[in-house]
Order: sequence, then structure tokens, then C-alpha cells
Amino acid sequence: MFYHAYDSYLENAFPYDELRPLTCDGHDTWGSFSLTLIDALDTLLILGNVSEFQRVVEVLQDNVDFDIDVNASVFETNIRVVGGLLSAHLLSKKAGVEVEAGWPCSGPLLRMAEEAARKLLPAFQTPTGMPYGTVNLLHGVNPGETPVTCTAGIGTFIVEFATLSSLTGDPVFEDVARAALMRLWESRSDIGLVGNHIDVLTGKWVAQDAGIGAGVDSYFEYLVKGAILLQDKKLMAMFLEYNKAIRNYTRFDDWYLWVQMYKGTVSMPVFQSLEAYWPGLQSLIGDIDNAMRTFLNYYTVWKQFGGLPEFYNIPQGYTVEKREGYPLRPELIESAMYLYRATGDPTLLELGRDAVESIEKISKVECGFATIKDLRDHKLDNRMESFFLAETVKYLYLLFDPDNFIHNNGSTFDAVITPYGECILGAGGYIFNTEAHPIDPAALHCCRRLKEEQWEVEDLMREFYSLKRNRSRFQKTTMSSGPWEPPAGPGTFSSPENHDETREKKPAKQKIPLLSCPSQPFTSKLALLGQVFLDSS
Repeated sequence: MFYHAYDSYLENAFPYDELRPLTCDGHDTWGSFSLTLIDALDTLLILGNVSEFQRVVEVLQDNVDFDIDVNASVFETNIRVVGGLLSAHLLSKKAGVEVEAGWPCSGPLLRMAEEAARKLLPAFQTPTGMPYGTVNLLHGVNPGETPVTCTAGIGTFIVEFATLSSLTGDPVFEDVARAALMRLWESRSDIGLVGNHIDVLTGKWVAQDAGIGAGVDSYFEYLVKGAILLQDKKLMAMFLEYNKAIRNYTRFDDWYLWVQMYKGTVSMPVFQSLEAYWPGLQSLIGDIDNAMRTFLNYYTVWKQFGGLPEFYNIPQGYTVEKREGYPLRPELIESAMYLYRATGDPTLLELGRDAVESIEKISKVECGFATIKDLRDHKLDNRMESFFLAETVKYLYLLFDPDNFIHNNGSTFDAVITPYGECILGAGGYIFNTEAHPIDPAALHCCRRLKEEQWEVEDLMREFYSLKRNRSRFQKTTMSSGPWEPPAGPGTFSSPENHDETREKKPAKQKIPLLSCPSQPFTSKLALLGQVFLDSS
């Protein structure tokens, strides 16, 4: 399935963003980045194709340019382009790419990811810290840009941006992502819910429907995944508070409805296909029983239509008008993969089999796989979104490949020698971003550790210069000599005043780890087996 779609893209659509499978040509959709190629890159390695991975890395370095006059979705560019490049960067050594000294804390794909992310930073320059939905990659935010952004478009940055800050040492990315998350948290209603769309200039809710699906979904996902990736107890506490409110106001018979965010009254009794990520997310916090019950509800819808319609009316048990399509989304398959890792329940493999058979039967055409325009009569639409290769096929493959390196339980790892010391990578516990690009938490730890060691050296330097400065002042008072100046040159501080400024900017060191997993490193089994968080005590 992967190669039928991938080869069709290369032959008919590259260098456009996406393939149009019915007309066997291509078109740009999210910014003219050859998006399908970026999105499919780490899938190539998961399938074991190191030679094509290496070839594509060279193609991307030679052809992708972010300095273009294009209006791009901040959300989509982050999850697909920044996320895809970061993941490929961290997997490049495993794929046999010759990496430069200092990897994983440096490298050409990392620099590309940083360049793309910097193009998005102007969107965050708002009074609330919440980003605009669209930014021009050359000119920044257009003067007439709408300030209304969906909740997911504000709260889906911490995984990629914190990874970027950890690898590069520039805190600006993680800082803006955290500021946006906090402002959403502060904007929740008195009953603990968030709406669907908000004005990023005023902070006022524009759409007040609360649920777990479209427009909100990956905000909740990133609170959990950000907490695991960064070992951040505060992010997990925020999600658990939301989870209580979601259960209290939106859950009915293991379905999740849409309600008014301030009153909790039902506004839309529908299930959206995008909500099917929720059982997988519940498995990450160890709530397996509830996750399985909800998953089985969603699976009945799949069996009814051979796919998940975008909207499904729960009381009527049928599709919603003009929302009958299935663009080959991955969310239900994603949940099946997580739950199968947690339970081994063969029912989850049955969903995988059904998904393979129905996608092959309904959507396969000569030039790839086409979006299903209407699940009632299986009419097709002329589009194959990049997430089909990034997510849908990847999660299916991982569901049926228990020995894939992504599922590593920590029993094997790679020791990487850098100019700064040894790093342990590839020990498992990969965190998937919302576009299914895996991030190795160990790389963040490795690069952050290097920064901490650098701070320790700087502390010693400051103490040394402080002693010399005090001695100089003593000499000045006793011998009337001129003021002492620290020696200039590479790697030294220009003046005593700068020492204090540097000290103020240095992040506070965390003495006690907030979260820990017993008898194993945090890189092992963290994401999939339910051993998520225990207090360090």
C-alpha cells in the first residue's frame, strides 16, 4: 500500500505537495514544500528502506526552500514540516546517513526544521501569546489576517517546539509554545471546558462548542505527550483536570458529545472521525478499560461503512449531511496500535485487517489511493493527503510489526559518541507527534545535558572572574591602580556586568526529577505500556 501510493506521488506529483490520484498529477496544498515527501520520510525507515531515506534527505536539502512568498497554516506547517524534519533528523543515523560532529544536537535537517519554525514565530506576536492561524513565510502575518484560531491551532506546538529548543539550545520555541498553552488553560470555562475557536487578540471565545474532536483534539493530545516527553508534571495535571470535566459533561454511554462550554448542555450529539484518537490517548495515561469501551463504539461505525465518516449522528446511527466522506484518516488505526501494545487483544488486529481490506477495495486507484467522498456509495475524490503515508499506513504497519524498532522496550540502544561525551539514543519510548512523526526523548535529554554541563563551566568561569574582580578592587583601593578588566577573546566574558546578565538568563536547575518510571530509564517503555507517572517519592 505504501509503495503504490509513494511511487505514484514520485512519478506523477513531485515536487508538488500532494498527489491527485484520479487525474495522476499533483497540486500544492499547505505551502509548496513537497509535503508528501517530508511526511513520508520517517515511514521509509520504519519500513526498513534506508537507501530511499538517504536519497530523500539529499533531495530535501537541495530543493526545499522556506524563504517564499506563501501563506502557510501555522498548525499544519508545524506538525507536518517541522515535525517531519525533526523526526528524520533524529532517525538519520539509524538510517545510515553520515551525521556531522555534534549530532543529534546539530545537523542539516535540524537546521531546516529550525528555519521553518522561525518562519512561524511572527504568528505568536499577539497580546495573548496565542498564534494566528496563518502566516506568510516571507512577510510575516498579513495585515488583514483573521485573529480567530481554533484551539488545536494554538495548543499543538509543545512537542515540536520543545524538541527544537532542547536540540538547538534556543529557548524561544519552547517559551512561545508554553505561553500559548498556558493562555488556553487560563481561558477555560468555570466548569473546566474549552471552546472550539478563540480570538487571539482579545482572548474571547468565538465558538463555544466543547468536545474532544475537530478544532480541539491535538491540544489535549499535546498536554499528555508534552508531559511524557518533557517529564512535566504540570502539563499532565492540566490534562487530568480537563479529563474530569470531559467525563462529567461530554461523555454518554462511552461516546463523547459536543456541549456548550459554559453550561455543559449538549449542542451536537455527533461522533467525529477525528475523535478516534481518544482511546489511544487514554491508553497513554493507563485508562485502558474506558479506552477499549470507547474504541469498540467507534469500531462499530467503521464496520457499518468500511471507514469513519467525518460526522456520525449517534442517536440516528447514520452519517450527517455533507459530512459523509472519509479522507483515509489514521485516528482509529492509531488507537488500535496503542491499545494492542497495551493489551494484546486480537480484536484490535481485526480492525487493522478490516482497514487494510476496505481501503484497498474502496479507495485504491491506478495512481495511488483516493479520498472517499461519500461512504454511502463509495464515490471518490481527487485527493490523497500526505497524512495517508505519514500516519495511516505507518500505524497499520506498526500494528502488525511487533518487532519494529519503534516498539523497542529498552533492551537495545545506540551509544553515540559526540565531541561532548556519550549519548544513549534509540532505547524506545518514542513520542509520536500528531502527524505520527516519532521523537526520541533521549535526544532531548542528551542535548539538554550538554547545555547543563556548559552552564556548570560558565558558573566556574564566573566564580573565577569574581575572585579576580574582588582582588582587583582590593588592589585599586590600596594601590590606586586602574579598574581590572577580564581578558578578551573567544569564549570569555566581555565585562563583569555581563556575568550577572548571563546568570539571570540561565534556566533554573531542577534538583529532583518530577516524574520517574521505576527500575528503567525514562526512555524505556514510557509511551506505550501504561507505566507513565509515579511521584519520585
